[in-house]
Amino acid sequence: MSAQAAPLNVALVGNPNSGKTALFNRLTGGRQKVANYAGVTVERKSGRLLTPGGRRVQVLDLPGAYSLSAASPDEAITRDVLMGTLAGETRPDMLVCVVDATNLRLHLRFVLEVAALGLPIVVALNMVDLARRRGIEIDTQALSQALGMPVVETVAIRRNGADSLLGQLDTPAASPPQGGTGTGDLHARVREVLRAAVRTPASQARVDDRIDRVVLHPVVGPLLLASLLFLMFQAVFSWAEPAMEAIEFGIGALGEWVAGALPEGLLHSLLVDGIFAGIGGVLVFLPQILILFFFILVLEESGYLPRAAFLLDRLMFKAGLTGRAFIPLLSSFACAIPGIMAARTISDPRDRLTTILVAPLMTCSARLPVYALLIAAFIPQQTVWGVFNLQGIVLFGLYVFGIVSALVVALVMKWLRRDRSEHALLMELPSYRVPHLWDLLLGLYERALIFLKRVGGIILVVTIVLWFLATFPAPPEGATGAAIDYSFAGRLGHLIQPVFAPLGFNWQICIALIPGLAAREVAVAALGTVYSMSGEEETVAAQLGQLISDQWTLATALALLVWYVFAPQCLSTLATIRRETNSWKQVGIAAGYLFGLAYLAALLTYQIAAALG
Repeated sequence: MSAQAAPLNVALVGNPNSGKTALFNRLTGGRQKVANYAGVTVERKSGRLLTPGGRRVQVLDLPGAYSLSAASPDEAITRDVLMGTLAGETRPDMLVCVVDATNLRLHLRFVLEVAALGLPIVVALNMVDLARRRGIEIDTQALSQALGMPVVETVAIRRNGADSLLGQLDTPAASPPQGGTGTGDLHARVREVLRAAVRTPASQARVDDRIDRVVLHPVVGPLLLASLLFLMFQAVFSWAEPAMEAIEFGIGALGEWVAGALPEGLLHSLLVDGIFAGIGGVLVFLPQILILFFFILVLEESGYLPRAAFLLDRLMFKAGLTGRAFIPLLSSFACAIPGIMAARTISDPRDRLTTILVAPLMTCSARLPVYALLIAAFIPQQTVWGVFNLQGIVLFGLYVFGIVSALVVALVMKWLRRDRSEHALLMELPSYRVPHLWDLLLGLYERALIFLKRVGGIILVVTIVLWFLATFPAPPEGATGAAIDYSFAGRLGHLIQPVFAPLGFNWQICIALIPGLAAREVAVAALGTVYSMSGEEETVAAQLGQLISDQWTLATALALLVWYVFAPQCLSTLATIRRETNSWKQVGIAAGYLFGLAYLAALLTYQIAAALG
């Protein structure tokens, strides 16, 4: 087949937890593109591949769905794409319906529903290796005959696990026969298909059940979850230290070389005081961010996250949420934006709105550079009880503080709207599986790329703008203070400092808060630039922590930490709330209560800490 022929447009569809995204990664590798569907914030993932027969294929990974009767924005997008009614999106030429071989009773219902659309379909029987280990016997040929469509076996986590599917894409697929799926009673049809093609051991206890007896135990389960989260935050400091020291040394050495190679002047100041002092102060936190994402990816890929949602359902219900909100809120630990978007899976509009409004209280990775800078500067590097890192304990405490704050705010929202209703939690508990190294590495690569793009994009731009504002206008003749005091930035910092003086914030902090609205990490870059422009050491990127520990009180540091627990220092998050709720009123409510809580909490923290100190 000629490689110049028009590409085949294939869409991957399936229930959540079917391994669909892992299969998409296996098929397309690094040839992927991530964007949003026009007019909505639902993520669109596409990629391309070349089959063994030379056929070009464009692959679209559709959002997971349980039914075409959409109960969430994600399912609505999948339905509209499959029916060809989504503006700007071409209807697929062919569908690959991915099913979990260990849970066919649930997944085949969606296959039969999709087959009624009349598009050519190939069923990818995923995780067949796990099904065999559990004694589940699947006659693939009989399953294909019962469904009236091709069925191929795949193991998405293996190098050659998608070869049979690639071969099938070279073969023109026919549409399911009219009426062949028997769509009148889908549950009855699923039972018929299972009787014809699947043999499940009657007495063998499932591995999942054995593990769940421990993981979902009402006492042991929550303790295990707390231990996992505690380990995660300990690792953020302990494991990242060697890599952070290496980055810090490299940035410092490069900065010193540039400082020595360039003559004094504006270019020298821009590179040393602006870019190296600003960008360098943020780059050093990349290892900690990747360690945090590593744990989140492992928990997600292993099938543990839905169980954590189940464990927390009772607690979250009392606070006005449901266990289904756990996954969006946990996603907000990475970034509030995808966390807010993940709330689309919550069907009840009130629960969804509450989840969106409290998601910014989760401690996102953008806060990590601020937390890490202040903790390293003011909390001693010492071991507690012979095992635990004190800095990691403090970081864990900040995350817990954010979680508790979100639950309290949700409870207040529930009380204000006089909500007495109950919303039962219904969710699938996927099979446990060992996370695949390739998927973990690909996920970490994507997160590192996103972080570096932010550093090389918005953070770089804001740093240069801040350097300009901190450089001009030049001080008048005979001026005795630091040049930055006479600049636009210095004047602005001194102007607004009285507003934040009760919080213990100096004018340098006030300057950093303003560009920090663009992205929280910018605050660290801004502090590096401001202190460098204030006449501090030229290698301030490597010494910022020492500088602030010498010049700030512990009360100021604690107040700033608490400020960042609450303050919505991210315009992108507010913009996402606007897109998801289609309401400027909700944006105003979110920004108002978050800034109000930030100011009040920082004020109390500073005043109490200063009085005790």
